[in-house]
Amino acid sequence: MSTTDTTNMSTTTTTGRPVRTDGGVGTDAARPDGVLKVTGEFAYGSDLWADEMLWGVTLRSPHPAARIRSIDISAALAVPGVYAVLTADDVPGAKSYGLEFDDQPVLAGDVVRYQGEPVALVAAEHPETARRAAARIVVDYEVLEPITDAREALGHRPAAEPVPDLHPEPTPVVERSREAAPLHPRGNLIRHLKIRKGDVDAAAAESDVVVEGDYEVGMQDQAFLGPESGLAVPAEDGGIDLFVATQWLHVDQQQICRALDLPPERVRLTLAGVGGAFGGREDLSMHVHACLLALHTGKPVKMSYNREESFFGHVHRHPAQLHYEHGFSRDGDLRFVRATIWLDGGAYASSSAAVVGNAGLMGIGPYVVPNVWMDAYGAYTNNPPCGAMRGFGAVQAAFAYESQMDKAAAALGMDPVELRCRNAMEEGSVAPTGQVVDSPAPVAELLRRLQAMPMPDALVGNGSGSGHDLRRMPGGVANSTHGEGVRRGVGYAVAYKNIGFSEGFDDYSTARVRLEVTGGEPVVTVHTAAAEVGQGLVTVQQQIARTELGVERVVVAPADTAVGSGGSSSASRQTYVTGGAVREACVRVRARALALTGRDSWDDVDDAVLVRALGEDAVEETVEWRHRPTEAVDPETGQGFAHVQYAFAAHRAVVDVDVELGLVKVVELACTQDVGKAINPQAVVGQIHGGSAQGLGLALMEEVIVTEGIIRNPSFTDYLIPTILDMPPMTVDVLELPDPHAPYGLRGVGEPPTISSGPAVLAAVRAATGQFLTRVPIRPEHITGT
Repeated sequence: MSTTDTTNMSTTTTTGRPVRTDGGVGTDAARPDGVLKVTGEFAYGSDLWADEMLWGVTLRSPHPAARIRSIDISAALAVPGVYAVLTADDVPGAKSYGLEFDDQPVLAGDVVRYQGEPVALVAAEHPETARRAAARIVVDYEVLEPITDAREALGHRPAAEPVPDLHPEPTPVVERSREAAPLHPRGNLIRHLKIRKGDVDAAAAESDVVVEGDYEVGMQDQAFLGPESGLAVPAEDGGIDLFVATQWLHVDQQQICRALDLPPERVRLTLAGVGGAFGGREDLSMHVHACLLALHTGKPVKMSYNREESFFGHVHRHPAQLHYEHGFSRDGDLRFVRATIWLDGGAYASSSAAVVGNAGLMGIGPYVVPNVWMDAYGAYTNNPPCGAMRGFGAVQAAFAYESQMDKAAAALGMDPVELRCRNAMEEGSVAPTGQVVDSPAPVAELLRRLQAMPMPDALVGNGSGSGHDLRRMPGGVANSTHGEGVRRGVGYAVAYKNIGFSEGFDDYSTARVRLEVTGGEPVVTVHTAAAEVGQGLVTVQQQIARTELGVERVVVAPADTAVGSGGSSSASRQTYVTGGAVREACVRVRARALALTGRDSWDDVDDAVLVRALGEDAVEETVEWRHRPTEAVDPETGQGFAHVQYAFAAHRAVVDVDVELGLVKVVELACTQDVGKAINPQAVVGQIHGGSAQGLGLALMEEVIVTEGIIRNPSFTDYLIPTILDMPPMTVDVLELPDPHAPYGLRGVGEPPTISSGPAVLAAVRAATGQFLTRVPIRPEHITGT
């Protein structure tokens, strides 16, 4: 299915009963929130309001590393209109929380480990009053020397050695020295993943061509438009009701319960309107803080970060340093890969252990290689905490392994696409973990389809500076260039990504489906705790219910903790797992409803029959649904059935680069992706566009600049993200090769395009400049050499 083939299609249920609308599985069903968001009527978390509401504000550390000698809150308490000033001593339960390790303090008490760490809270009747009071809190810090390099933190680089500027020629891996002073009691190592397969040394000796490279990926921000916001309302039972923009209601609830020392039935969460997420809302931000202030004051408390505070209030994509060595036969067969990846986890672990897992397990790319030696490390530093972001470890690795494939193609005198196709995974291939790929893996087909797409028009003019449309030039109508130094480049990249939680995690979702008669017609209500973060999950739940039950009116209840966990809206998993839960619940509801009708087949049940059979009764089923189990990989070899599903995408990028000024314009991005089954074809294409934009941003402009632990650009003025003027036209070719293990044969969609788009842009800039660039984002000085 191509982007032009997105017309609504008729569909039927699994039993044959016609769906009465065009809103079932496989159609471009309308999003119920779409009009509200376009017109500005949609209520986001920052729009929350309650009578007699107070405003909460956080005091944050200005230092990336320091001991706290004392905190004086007396001046803040004296400000008129202030209701509460809280410090770590006021946390009634567990003092720390975290997704995988409880290593992050609710409020810093003895030490701060990153710039922006919360130290104290203020609640006041007006946000400006709260900010003025926070500014009067006196914290006596003993400033310490920060550890800001992951390799230095682990002792993999001598502390006296400066971090080198990466350049086209590889540098040797530095021998291990003494580990830096530990930032946590468990040391500075978050996780070390090892993959050992075959005999790499023997394969290296037998390889005809060996290429090495050192690569670096900067820190990327999720850059969601709706900053962190929530409203905590104290309840009569002594508990709390929290309305919050998040990705994972139940894991938030668990952490909040521990910090407040309250049972789950007294900590109730409801999803507020989410203005984007991309991984940045998987961790707690203001959740516990707002609850603490509300319980302390007995009044509703709203907290809403501004843009600068948002940069300090959520995790970012891990910066990475990567060293790769690939060996090939003379004919281009990939013989071995030896690689080391260092991920900077920042001050706290967040989901770093899982990110390390993905970076290592996905770190070879979608290629068949018999011999692998991979080490992936995650380290604590005094940089901002890093965690989940779209692509989750696989993004960083893809820049390195795809660069290596281009370098090898040049050394072998082969076309880069041909080299990739020669070594591409296919169904039945064995991954570096020993796992057999047991569903379609159309890596070569994706690349061939890209090659067959028409190329965009060439530049008009002769390169002399005349005859060019400035709107098509790097720099645009800023009149930076008239085309004198502009060169065109084309680059390809392919990637794969695990879908769902892996390595033995108990990955499930819960769905409650209710069928009843309202207003004389059947109505289905679907209730899950799965977070709609902009990906279209509400629509997907409606589509599945319409398809399985043949009922037009489907209501999706607000996501909250009154129903069982839906897991996180991450890992491209919600359509697979929550979709599977909704489908199974619908199947069970259908079976019970059919029994009430007295009919033999659902094909014979129309709305009138349903209305008579149900009367004033309702049929309801709650299902906890799991995909097939995965397993933890062997800690010494990395072997094991780690992933339930792989998804594949490929990109071709065409760029124009002014090699004299270092300006880059992406002329076109083309993408091919296998989605198994497009539940909502138009939404699938939208996800591919969005993921591609974030990959392009990391390749060319997006970076949180951190110097000695200090963020230098916490604003959208200085942190650049692609706008509509930066995004090129996109051609998207969607394949639907069903996975027999997945509901409807679907695959997760959201992450793969982020993984392959950036390396394709990097490859295209290399082709235009003739320079083997090794760091992203690419800066003008990397191109010009100045």
